[in-house]
Amino acid sequence: MHTRTALLSGFGGLILLLIASGLDSVHVLTEMRTSNEDLRREFLVRDKQLEQIRSAVYLSGTYVRDYLLEPDPAAAEHHRDSLNTIRSQIRSELGSYERLLRPEQRGPFQILEKELDAYWRSVDPVLSWDAVARRAHGYAFLRDEVFPRRMNMLNIADRVAGVNEEELTAGERRVQDMYSRFRNRLLAVFGITIVLGILQATATIRIILRLERQTREHLDQVTSARAELRELSAKLVAAQEAERKAISRELHDAIGQSLSAVLLELRNLGASLPADAKQSQEYTATVRKLIEGSVGMVRNMALLLRPSMLDDLGLLPALEWQAREVSRRTGVVINIAADDLPDDLPEEHKTCIYRVVQEALNNMSKHAHAETVRIEVRAALTSIQLSVQDDGTGFDTGKRGLGLIGIEERVTNLGGSVYVDSQPGRGTLLTIDLPVGRSAREALPA
Repeated sequence: MHTRTALLSGFGGLILLLIASGLDSVHVLTEMRTSNEDLRREFLVRDKQLEQIRSAVYLSGTYVRDYLLEPDPAAAEHHRDSLNTIRSQIRSELGSYERLLRPEQRGPFQILEKELDAYWRSVDPVLSWDAVARRAHGYAFLRDEVFPRRMNMLNIADRVAGVNEEELTAGERRVQDMYSRFRNRLLAVFGITIVLGILQATATIRIILRLERQTREHLDQVTSARAELRELSAKLVAAQEAERKAISRELHDAIGQSLSAVLLELRNLGASLPADAKQSQEYTATVRKLIEGSVGMVRNMALLLRPSMLDDLGLLPALEWQAREVSRRTGVVINIAADDLPDDLPEEHKTCIYRVVQEALNNMSKHAHAETVRIEVRAALTSIQLSVQDDGTGFDTGKRGLGLIGIEERVTNLGGSVYVDSQPGRGTLLTIDLPVGRSAREALPA
């Protein structure tokens, strides 16, 4: 129980660590991508607006130049209106750009604003000049005021753009630092996972090897116990057969012969009685009939225990006698096909086949309600096969009784195999295969 808990805790911890690492990786990668996209987007927006401001400043200088150098009053008025429009546009762009700046970025931008204010203050007085004033002082004003201030503002705008690029570079460094921290954290988690995985795998392998060793020991014990059980079962079957044989011989030789002697004496007694002793003769006849019935009963008991013909005449006559007896009792037609049986068939094989047929016919007469039964015994080169087939009601082979279990034990003790094919309503086929000769010795369990 403790081992199972430790293994579950270890593997659960590894899985949780991997899940947490995966979720953290997804979160960090998402954050890095979002930060990078925001950084690029902000840079592009600020750069676009700053470029618009630069263009507007440059264009304002052009409008001032055109206004000052234009002799036509109507055209000059048009240039002044355009200058006021571009001035409003610059003011709007400056407000939009300022909203995008962080506090640390406002220094250069405020300088730009001051320069723009000074620039417009210098331009405001000339907007009221007449054509004579513009011709007289316009070129000098452009040379001394407008162009220098415009160039100065453009330089300041370039400095603001440089700050914008520096912010982009700083943002990229922040993303790079975030990536470095993420990589280090991921390597640390990977290292921890590898170490924990090695420890867990080592512990698991040790547990598996210990369980494998215990399982092998248990399997050896079970195999040994099964071998002992088979040996014990074989000894029990041999002892049972020997006991049955001894009892059969005792019934046939001792009790049967004694009853036969008594029957002979009763016949002699009946023959010696006077002819007029009718009552004594009737008593003698009654006793003789009882003894004759007892003799028949003893003979049948001896044959059921161990038919002497199995030892004296062989397997086929014993099977035929058994078939006749069962057919006489039940009315079932029993056919036997057993050709070319070897004369040197081992005693245990003959006994096994006889007992299997006896148990099969017993089960058939009790449960199958069959009308015909066919028994076949075939001798092959290294084995002998027996099949018993009936046309009875059949049964579920998953539910086996003691009779079938006894058949399997007898056959298995000789290294053979049992096959039962039966379905309710379709009869039953029982087949056994017993090895003979060298194959029998190889098939016997160790």
